[in-house]
Amino acid sequence: MNFNEVISNARDSLTVKRVYGDPYEKDGLTVIPAASVRGGAGGGSGHDEKGQEGGGGGFGVNARPAGAYVIKDGDVSWRPALDVNRLIAATGLAVIVYLISRPRMARARAKSSESPSES
Repeated sequence: MNFNEVISNARDSLTVKRVYGDPYEKDGLTVIPAASVRGGAGGGSGHDEKGQEGGGGGFGVNARPAGAYVIKDGDVSWRPALDVNRLIAATGLAVIVYLISRPRMARARAKSSESPSES
């Protein structure tokens, strides 16, 4: 696969259909799912002193649910998606920061409770 083929495949992969899904309609309610899509491609070619040529390329796509547009009675609203993995990671990080900083906070409280006349 040459670089032009990689770029062509990348262009085909990053279409609006990857960001917005097909609308779902039921009982007068329309839901249009949306995603956050990121991608990248790269490649190159060259030759050595013997005249041999070579090349390569690569492409990657990352997509995450972002939310959905909800249409009801002519009103449109945005409903963000809840990323449970990100929520768990943020909670875990907050707990780790608290546990690491707890001894420092205790030392600071102990120092502040000492009065200047006792020193």
